[in-house]
Amino acid sequence: MISASNSLSRRAFMQSTAALAGALTLGAGRAAAQAVPAPIADLPKGATFRWIDSGDQKAVFYRKFFADYAKDRGIEVVYDALPWNEIAQVVPLGVRNNSAHDVFALPQNVNPADAVAQGWVRPYDEFIPDIEAWKAGFPEGAFLPGINVFDGKTYGLPFTSNKRYGTHLLYNRAYLEAAGYDPEAKPLTWSEFRDAAKKITEAGKGRYFGFIVGGSQLGRWSQIVRNMGRMAGASAGADSVIEADIDFRTGDFVFDSDQYIGAIELLIAMQADGSIFPGIMSMNAPQARAYMPQGAAGMILQGPWNIPGWEGSNPEFDFGVSSGPVPDEGPVGKLTIGQGAAAPNTMWLFKGSELGPIAGDIFHYLGTLEGQIAWANVVGAGDPPIFPEAVEKAEMGPRAKAVLTMFNEQIRVGPNPVVRNGDLGKVIGAFQAPEINFARTVQGLVAGELKDVSAEMKALKDRYNAALDAAFAAAKAGGATVDRSDLVFANWNPEVDFGSADY
Repeated sequence: MISASNSLSRRAFMQSTAALAGALTLGAGRAAAQAVPAPIADLPKGATFRWIDSGDQKAVFYRKFFADYAKDRGIEVVYDALPWNEIAQVVPLGVRNNSAHDVFALPQNVNPADAVAQGWVRPYDEFIPDIEAWKAGFPEGAFLPGINVFDGKTYGLPFTSNKRYGTHLLYNRAYLEAAGYDPEAKPLTWSEFRDAAKKITEAGKGRYFGFIVGGSQLGRWSQIVRNMGRMAGASAGADSVIEADIDFRTGDFVFDSDQYIGAIELLIAMQADGSIFPGIMSMNAPQARAYMPQGAAGMILQGPWNIPGWEGSNPEFDFGVSSGPVPDEGPVGKLTIGQGAAAPNTMWLFKGSELGPIAGDIFHYLGTLEGQIAWANVVGAGDPPIFPEAVEKAEMGPRAKAVLTMFNEQIRVGPNPVVRNGDLGKVIGAFQAPEINFARTVQGLVAGELKDVSAEMKALKDRYNAALDAAFAAAKAGGATVDRSDLVFANWNPEVDFGSADY
């Protein structure tokens, strides 16, 4: 059983929002509270400015803000919100054809060092007056060499916090209650997660199923296994290619750990039980989440961006939020995040864009307390603002406040190797992930295309070690002073935040 000191009680989860429990503040309703700030410089008139990101609840903010902004500035703003697998196609094609959006989110398989080195993006220092003073208003770790600062220039806008994870439990309260579980009172263990999914599926009799996942969106598989494994005790990072799935105490990958293997075996068992929604391998994450308010599934492991979206679009849907599944026995491990902002939301200025002043004007606003509060009032916990003060002053519903409280309890900041040795940015730029990567391996195992979990995860570790060794060799050949020992932090304690004084 989980020790009392490590479990999340209902009181700890909900106490910060007890006074708000009588009413929900809907994300869609709050969208009207935005105000367009005064411009920070002379801007071109009549331009068409284009922006692309992954949407979700961000889109609620942007569609309203960009409409008001365009009217105020005398321009047109085209906002495209696409799933990540489409961003991975649209952005590189646009860059190659010199027709990319003015501002874009980097595809998840493209690291910032590569984007800078290959001329995808440009710095925006010249477009924000007194940019160093503006940057000083951000919390420590928002701007980091090798992450969004290169050769002293600022490339990526880090306006949302990465103190969140995208695989916590969101569930249909009625289905879980009928199955005999209350995850807000006590997080589901791995065994209970499987049992609940099975009972929900049996009760559904083909009309609804226990668990759903957007299986065509490969990153969902790696994130679920990584986070379940880490909460079961496999300490590892989760951000860049020189952090993800590496135990900083040893510098070794943890793909073949008992915890990662156990998490995959749990998913395979649930698939064998018939508890997973059919057709998941051709379904992306937005499609999967859309089935939940329809009552087609009882549980999903996704992120807090669902909260304001469902509250705004499906106010009748009675859903709960809780921790991701925790181990059957022993303490619950902390989830390590890297210093800096949320990488998927960091926005980049296309090198070929002629509308840098407009991007700078928008970026500047999103990096002010006014802009951060306006953002938080609409997006809430889905993509929390990077300014802590904005979280305190924002209007959020009880679920959003509760999930942020949970994140504070479960998440710790880990080391960032690039901060200690900036030359590691060249390793990131040289790294080429194996063609059969972590996410594809998990997907193949759950789909039954691959059979032996332990053997496949050991082979995966070997592939990643070979790829990382090759990246270090390439960086050294290019003049970098790096070694794999740069990934080892002997003083790292996964249970506590790793601060600047710890390097």
